[in-house]
Amino acid sequence: MLGRTAQNLFWLSRYVERAENMARLLEVGYRMSLTSRREGGVSEHLISMMQAAEVEEEFGKKDRVADVDTVAQFMMFDPENPSSVYSCLLNARTNARTVRTAITSDMWEAINSAWLEFSQIKPHHVRGAKLLGLLEWVKNIGHQFRGALLGTKLRDDGFAFQQAGNFIERADNTARILDMKYYVLLPRSKMVGGDLDIQQWTLILRAASAHRSYRHVYHDRYKAHNIADFLILRPEMPRSLVYCAQYVEDNLATLSKFYGERQACNEAASQLRAMVENTDMDKIFGFGLHDFLTEFMARADRVSDTLSESYNFY
Repeated sequence: MLGRTAQNLFWLSRYVERAENMARLLEVGYRMSLTSRREGGVSEHLISMMQAAEVEEEFGKKDRVADVDTVAQFMMFDPENPSSVYSCLLNARTNARTVRTAITSDMWEAINSAWLEFSQIKPHHVRGAKLLGLLEWVKNIGHQFRGALLGTKLRDDGFAFQQAGNFIERADNTARILDMKYYVLLPRSKMVGGDLDIQQWTLILRAASAHRSYRHVYHDRYKAHNIADFLILRPEMPRSLVYCAQYVEDNLATLSKFYGERQACNEAASQLRAMVENTDMDKIFGFGLHDFLTEFMARADRVSDTLSESYNFY
């Protein structure tokens, strides 16, 4: 497969996943802001969300106030924000159109119709309950596209590139959702273990679509240790770091079999997987949750970079 085609397939999946993940981050930031309105601390949670997404600097360039409406417009519709839902869906459609013959008609229809519908939305109409409804719609776009991918795509090297992109992006997002909790609690360590702390951890679970499945595994009260364990180390949880790392390594191993050669990206993926398999939560909290997540995201970036180099994306 040509490097350009592989690149388009890889980033097509990453952008679809990122659009969904930006919706998840915005939802948890919005819901957290509702818990602090009586204290006048709405912006704290919204800023923490943008810090986790690494878009706070871009937001601050225009000297905007971090209120719900302004942040929502920035995260959903701003074309100057490279991680906005608008930018992600546009880039996903552009990549899909470039490799139109390498994807199925169901995959093309899923992303093309999503973009056409999203581009018709009037941003100033999206507030309050309508915002939550739109966030749910964006998440469903991701489900529809992945359903088309899994249900219709030939299991060839193109499929492996797309799945690698999907799970690298998902791993990065789960780490960011968890890291958002770090930013929220950092200035208020006295809150740890309190009712508000537990409420925020519960929102983290909801952002990862893990609220009900968590209760199937842990039948007791919500606890920070268990929630972090569930989203980092549980291999049966499809958005956990260990699950994503396993799938990244497996798909890159598939590519090495297709092309008959093990590449630098295979070693990087093995190191990423080992990081979350050869540890436990006591070690992670002892090391520092924020530091652990930062290191994990750096290693995930290393997998993406070496994959690009190994298969001539540029």
